[in-house]
Amino acid sequence: MLPGAAFLLALLGFCFAQKSEPLSRSGSQPLFRGADRYDFAIVVGPAGTECFWHFAHQNGYFYFGYEVQWTSGIMQDKHITATAHTPEGFLVDTSKNTRGQINFKTRETGYYQICLNNWHNHFGKAQVYLNFGVYYDGAGPEHEEAEKQKLNDTVASIEASARIIQGRVLHMWRYYNFARMRKGSDYYILLSNYHYVNWWSTVQSLLIVASGVLQLYLLKRLFNVKTTTDTQKPRC
Repeated sequence: MLPGAAFLLALLGFCFAQKSEPLSRSGSQPLFRGADRYDFAIVVGPAGTECFWHFAHQNGYFYFGYEVQWTSGIMQDKHITATAHTPEGFLVDTSKNTRGQINFKTRETGYYQICLNNWHNHFGKAQVYLNFGVYYDGAGPEHEEAEKQKLNDTVASIEASARIIQGRVLHMWRYYNFARMRKGSDYYILLSNYHYVNWWSTVQSLLIVASGVLQLYLLKRLFNVKTTTDTQKPRC
């Protein structure tokens, strides 16, 4: 490899590693050991290699998982070789499969390297989904200040969340009261309509019965014939 290319790769690796470095504001304060996590997909070229550097402190737990999503080409071999190396360049573990995991405890502080090799597929690309990061158990005196800060931030977040929830509960209670008022108004309107319909139906029924009786009486009067005698005869 040319010296210029090697220098360029080293510079790119340093830039990648800087993005995962948890910086501290002053030298007296310990570095924040946050559980940083990365998950994304990357396309590895034919017989290509992609490497990433991730910062980790000593006595941390490094996890790295991958899965091949799709491949292109004629053979379409989905096997990927994944490797993990220490900051000194020593191999930690290797996985050769379509999906796999590499988990280990960090013994030293520095930039750990993880690589994906598409050596099995010489004529096609492979898209691989990555999920890697580091977390810590939080034990030790160097974590006390960070834990206190986390606790204060947690209490402040809980108070802010409680105020937001209280306001939303108040609005929900208002909307509930409005719904109850509308429901009560609809109930009384329905009850009034029910009584009105019953009263009007009763009145109409009485009117129909009275009109029937009156018509029957009038018809009967029309056909009422008086008896005839020698002295009382019907007149023309």
